[in-house]
Amino acid sequence: MPYEWTRSEASADHPSELRLWPYRSLGPRGFAAFIGATATMLAVPLFAVLGTAVLWGLLPFVVAAVAGMWWALRRSWRDARLTEVLTLGEDRISIRRDEPDGTRRSWDANPYWTSVHLKPAGGPVAQYLTLSGGGREVELGAFLAPEERVALADDLKDRLRRLRQSR
Repeated sequence: MPYEWTRSEASADHPSELRLWPYRSLGPRGFAAFIGATATMLAVPLFAVLGTAVLWGLLPFVVAAVAGMWWALRRSWRDARLTEVLTLGEDRISIRRDEPDGTRRSWDANPYWTSVHLKPAGGPVAQYLTLSGGGREVELGAFLAPEERVALADDLKDRLRRLRQSR
C-alpha cells in the first residue's frame, strides 16, 4: 500500500506519523524502457517506406507520438510528488499536504474531537475519506485506491479509539 506508519503507537514524546503517496508503477528504468520500446514499435513500419517521400510525411507523426508519450509520463511523475503526512499525538492530530508545485497545506485538531468519515458514494471519489475536527473537514488519501481508503479509515478509527481510551 502506498502509505506507512513510522511509529506503531503514539505517546506524549513521540507521535505516530503516517506518510501517504500516490502509487507509481513505473520507475526510471521502466520509463526509459517504455519510451525505447514505443519508439522502436512506431519505427518498425517506417522501414517499409525508407528512401521514399512517404517517410517524411509519416516521421513527424511518429516523433509527435513518442514526444507526447514522454510528456504524459513525465507529467504523471511530477504529479506523483504529492505527499501527505498525518501526525497523531496525544494532544494533536495534524495533516501536512505537500503539492507537486511546492505548495504546502496543513490542518490540525484535537484528536479527542476528531472523527473519521468514509463516504461510500457521493464524494469526488469512491470511498471518500475525510477527517473532521477543529471546525474543518479535510480529505485524506484521495489518490489511494478505494480498498486502501477503507483499510486506512478502519486503521485511523482504531488508532483514535485507542488514543482516547489511554487518556
